[in-house]
Amino acid sequence: MSATIAQYLVSALIDEGFKRLYCLPGYQNDDFFDVLYDHQDLLTPVHTRHEQGAAFMALGAAMATGLPQVCCVVPGPGLLNASAAIATAWGVEAPVLMIVGQTPAATYGMEIGELHEIPDQLAILRQFSKISMRIDDPTQATRQIAEAMAALRSGRAQPVSIEIPMDMWQQQVSPVEPSLKSVSEPSATITEIKTVVDKIDQSSQPMVVIGEGAQGCGQEVLSFANLIGAPIISCEKARSIVNTTSPLFLLPAVGRELWKQADLIIGLGCRIGKQLAVWESSLDLCSIHIDIDAQELLRGHAADIQINADIKTALPVLMTALGPQPNRLQWECIVNQTRNQLMEKFNVELAPQAEYLSAIRSALPDNGVLIVDLTQIGYAAEIMYAPPNPRTYLSFGFQGTLGWSIPVALGASDALPSTPVVAVCGDGGALYNIQELATAKLHHIPVTIIIFNDNCFGNVRRFQIEKFGNRVIATDLFNPDFVELANSYGVQAYRATGPTELAEYLAETTVAEEPCLITVDVGEFPSPWPFM
Repeated sequence: MSATIAQYLVSALIDEGFKRLYCLPGYQNDDFFDVLYDHQDLLTPVHTRHEQGAAFMALGAAMATGLPQVCCVVPGPGLLNASAAIATAWGVEAPVLMIVGQTPAATYGMEIGELHEIPDQLAILRQFSKISMRIDDPTQATRQIAEAMAALRSGRAQPVSIEIPMDMWQQQVSPVEPSLKSVSEPSATITEIKTVVDKIDQSSQPMVVIGEGAQGCGQEVLSFANLIGAPIISCEKARSIVNTTSPLFLLPAVGRELWKQADLIIGLGCRIGKQLAVWESSLDLCSIHIDIDAQELLRGHAADIQINADIKTALPVLMTALGPQPNRLQWECIVNQTRNQLMEKFNVELAPQAEYLSAIRSALPDNGVLIVDLTQIGYAAEIMYAPPNPRTYLSFGFQGTLGWSIPVALGASDALPSTPVVAVCGDGGALYNIQELATAKLHHIPVTIIIFNDNCFGNVRRFQIEKFGNRVIATDLFNPDFVELANSYGVQAYRATGPTELAEYLAETTVAEEPCLITVDVGEFPSPWPFM
């Protein structure tokens, strides 16, 4: 049987295991959604109120589950609206498939004023996609779709983009998927393993740094670190890859202090170029970087030893090659003492934020997911929040995308409907995507949103006061009554007066089967920046 590109793509998405399509339909994609109409029981559309919301929901679902997710938007302004979310997916290494419509292939590039036309949309997609492609030849469509799916599921997790002109959807293709060679992941050589073993044997104060590339390898990382007596710095987006109750676990702010004394840094699936260039370190520091993405090894200040390998297979080989290790009890004592001193300092100097974070943590079960935005509580969480399990703490990463938390939390909750999900945002970031309360209500997404309201862009205002001599400009905000606003969407809302009351409300909302909102009026918090 023959099939159209629209029919083939819908079938391919279902065959790949996608269950939800986060989307906003529109003119250039009408033929695709018409096909989807007959398959909603297998691939359910979750439509939002803004393209940014759709793409962020896909991101949240991908980050919370570790599984590829898919979103679909119209071209031009639709893509540009979604681009902040896809750029964030690129930054936090999340497998999001972006399907974008396009003006007719017959007129593409003519700049004749087609609806949603922008010059070279594919060039935009290339900036934040592992691969991006335009399907403009029906004979190549099945191959291109297969390549996109393979890229999404292999190597380093990153977004993948497919652009489809509106006059291609109804073009006939052969439904026979071309065979693709299986993608083999890179592996460490015997020589590389021996070099790493020699450096570890010579080290008295080793340290392991893990990033998003170590997801799914928590046990291997912990076993390796235990074997060599090395503490583990978990970068923000990799916060809960290893058990945070382990005595080897270090929050980034603690790790930065201990970095000064380490004589060996072993980076696993993370960017360490910036730290190597900026963080204070000992003169005899040796650095090793193991990453599945060869390009990552050369970014920033390159490590002394660079190994292009899959961590999940490299670490067992490395552990087998290691012999008896020297006594590193003195280093263990230094690590424990430093950690205890700094955590006590954080809890004292950031006491108001610590109390709120404690209230949130006490209300969340161990599988509960916390998403933080760029707000004062969020920054404090980056310093001191230790989540109990993998993928239970979603951080904005280096993109720092203000306003991401609400739609990302919706995506995480939609993907994990029986798991409590809480978003923490400020009043400034909340209004970026507050309209997605309507999406939460429509689709019965049981998410809890906490808005800490100080009636200003608090972080920017702090810098204006402290760094620029109190020259405050463009940071005051006029806000709605968030409780009444939530109620107008049919969403249950509460007003908490402090950490105790917040914990009480969270105990109710985290077991609710509908979306809920809690607003907390706050003043100026102690600055977290000395510890960032």
